[in-house]
Amino acid sequence: MDEFNASKPIYLQLADRIHRQIISGELKAGEKLPSIRDMGLKFNMNPNTVQRTYSELEREGILETKRGQGTFVSERQDRLIHQRDKLKQEQIEQFVRVMREMGYSAAEILSGLKEYLNNVEKGDE
Repeated sequence: MDEFNASKPIYLQLADRIHRQIISGELKAGEKLPSIRDMGLKFNMNPNTVQRTYSELEREGILETKRGQGTFVSERQDRLIHQRDKLKQEQIEQFVRVMREMGYSAAEILSGLKEYLNNVEKGDE
């Protein structure tokens, strides 16, 4: 998934990707991220875009820059837990909004979600 879409600024798409990597455990607390230059090369983007992403995530308390050492995932678990909860809420809101636009009631959404999760647990996905 190295493609970016035109509907959202690239720096925010990269930020979302880093958020997901942290939440999934792919990136661990205290882990060093690639340099701005290396990240730019990896995703074929301007280093200024990567810098903007890192700065945004640092402002949110998700990343920390240590002068002369690089950029790291925050070791503050409270910030990471808060971010995880925030992203979960955003995904739920988006899902419910789309389902409501399609005319589903809360009861229909809930029963469909329960059915889906039961099938996933059984391996029927």
